[in-house]
Amino acid sequence: MNSLFICSRNQWRSPTAERVFAVGYGLSTRSAGTSKHAKHTVSLKDITWADMIFVMEQKHKQNIKEKFAQQLQHKKVIVLDIPDDFLYMDEELIEILKETMLPYLP
Repeated sequence: MNSLFICSRNQWRSPTAERVFAVGYGLSTRSAGTSKHAKHTVSLKDITWADMIFVMEQKHKQNIKEKFAQQLQHKKVIVLDIPDDFLYMDEELIEILKETMLPYLP
């Protein structure tokens, strides 16, 4: 399952999720950000590639719905509700991600 993780700047939360779930969870992972200042800004290619899209906050879902409305018609976008309070690979962030993602893992 191709899983795309999205946050604002693709700096802390989504790259952590991409790395954590890349091995041992049966997922192919990518990450992106909604900001034009993101390390990797979410693209049409990312949206097309993804089977499941996980966003960290409701504002990220709204942002991609505005930009990619047609491409998202048959995609599931899940809001994980993880605030921007963590650094890359923060142990607490990893635990929250694992708990929050549990219902969506194969």
